[in-house]
Amino acid sequence: MRVFQIMKQSETTLWFATGPHKRVYAELQENPSVEILSRNGNISVRVSGDAVFDVPDDICKEIYETNPVLPRLYPDYKSLAYFRVEIDRLDYFDLTPTPPVLRHYDRATGQYVDLNPFGEKKTKV
Repeated sequence: MRVFQIMKQSETTLWFATGPHKRVYAELQENPSVEILSRNGNISVRVSGDAVFDVPDDICKEIYETNPVLPRLYPDYKSLAYFRVEIDRLDYFDLTPTPPVLRHYDRATGQYVDLNPFGEKKTKV
């Protein structure tokens, strides 16, 4: 498990940066499958996909130049390894309402499925 800051988000893609000298970089090269969990209050989001290291140079520059921390830690944008995660599956949980909101997205089908606490499904486009 690692803590990462999402550097950029667009549609169903998340971008990240890490040091190429770090152990996590080697681990992602060997096994690119990732799962991300984020929580804020009663809402949590779980995302899964694969880390892909083919980020275009202009996005790498943008990430480096718009993040206030990276220039303090790394001498230039080329000192980092950038990767993206295409969201293959996403689970959204909101435990605030009754019944709770449970929603699943699957990129293979392009559909969202709303679930209720009793396991019944309702497909949404």
